[in-house]
Amino acid sequence: MKGTKFQLKVWKYLKTIPKGTVKTYKEVAIAIKRPKSSRAVANACGKNLYSPKIPCHRVIRSDGGLGGYSGRGGIKTKLRLLRSEKVDI
Repeated sequence: MKGTKFQLKVWKYLKTIPKGTVKTYKEVAIAIKRPKSSRAVANACGKNLYSPKIPCHRVIRSDGGLGGYSGRGGIKTKLRLLRSEKVDI
């Protein structure tokens, strides 16, 4: 994988999120011990070239909104992936 140290750290954590589960960008930031970096986590998800293998689709906004999805098909694909994992969105 190619990315910055921070991106690699985020992506590594994303691979630990179980199927059918979502985390917020803030929860991911806290989990990687960078609690004030929610926006940077969102940016790292946006730079993820390895989706859906690295499941950035499992990360949503704190207000319950989907946020973005940089994979093929954009937000429609994110929604489809989450629904296929039985996430109630």
